[in-house]
Amino acid sequence: MTQYLDFEKPLAEIEGKAEELRAMARQNEEMDIEQEAAALDKKADALLKELYANLTPWRKCQIARHPERPHCKDYIEALFNEYTPLAGDRNYADDHAVMGGLARFNDQPVVVIGHEKGDDTKTRIERNFGMARPEGYRKAIRLMELADKFGLPVITLVDTPGAYPGKGAEERGQSEAIARSTEKCLQIKVPMISIIIGEGGSGGAVAFATANRVAMLEHSVYSVISPEGCASILWKDAEKMREAAEALRITAQDLKALGVNDLVIAEPLGGAHRDQQAAISSVRDAISSMLEEMKDMSRDELLSDRRKKFLDMGSKGLAA
Repeated sequence: MTQYLDFEKPLAEIEGKAEELRAMARQNEEMDIEQEAAALDKKADALLKELYANLTPWRKCQIARHPERPHCKDYIEALFNEYTPLAGDRNYADDHAVMGGLARFNDQPVVVIGHEKGDDTKTRIERNFGMARPEGYRKAIRLMELADKFGLPVITLVDTPGAYPGKGAEERGQSEAIARSTEKCLQIKVPMISIIIGEGGSGGAVAFATANRVAMLEHSVYSVISPEGCASILWKDAEKMREAAEALRITAQDLKALGVNDLVIAEPLGGAHRDQQAAISSVRDAISSMLEEMKDMSRDELLSDRRKKFLDMGSKGLAA
C-alpha cells in the first residue's frame, strides 16, 4: 500500500475511493463500477500532475525521504552483476550503514559504495538509518584505494541524513574519517561518479560525492544541514523548516544552476517510489553516459578534471 505524504492527502482520498470501489466489485461480481473507478483514476492522475508540477523545496525534501524510494541495496541488486561485498575497515568494525564492494556494471568491473537506510524497522536500526560511523568512511577509503590500484571506476550512491553524531563515533574520529574520505576522493586517478538518490546530508554525503560527475535524482536534495537543523539554529524553531529549505537551495535544480551537480535525472511522475524500476532504469542510463564521457581520459586528466570541478563550484550561480 502506498504511503502518502502530507501534501498528497487529497490524492490519497481519491485513490482510496477508487480502490474501495474495486474491492466491492471483487466481492460482488454483479456490480459494474469500472466506469466510476476509471473517472476517479483520471481525476487522480490530473491531481498528481498538478501536485508535482511546482514542488516547493520542502516538499522535495519530503519526497527525498520517502521510505518507499529505492535505496542503495535496490540499485545494487538491479544495476550491478557479480556484486561481492567487502566488509570492515581493517581497524575497528564493519559499518552496516555503508555498503561497498566489487561488481560489474554493463560487464565493466567497478567498485560501488553507498549509504543504505534499510526498508523496515529491523533493517533501519541495523543500518543506523543510513548514518555512517567512522568505520564506514574508513571502509570507503579502503575500497577507493583498491579501485585506484586496479584502475576500476568508482560509483557511489548517496542517501544519508548525515554522518552519525553519537558519542562513540566522535570518540573514534568521525570528523577526521569524513575529511580523509573526502581527501581520498580527490586523490584517486580513476573515473568517479556519484549519484544522490535521496538525501545528501552534510559532510557525510560530501565524503562520497567528491566525484568527477555528480548526478542527482529529480526530487533528491543535497545540503550542508537539514532544513530542520538550519531552522533550529537560525530561528530556534524547527517548525520553520519550510523557510530554511527555500534559503538553503537544496534541490537538484538549484544545485545544477550553481554547478554543484552535473546532471538532474528525471523521476517518474509522483517520485521514484511510484515506479522504482523506471527510476532505476534512468539511473542506469545516466551512469552509462557519464562513464562513456570519461572513458578516454588519462589518470592525470581524471584527477585534474575532478579538482577543477570543485574549485569552480558555485561560479556559475555567482556570475548569474
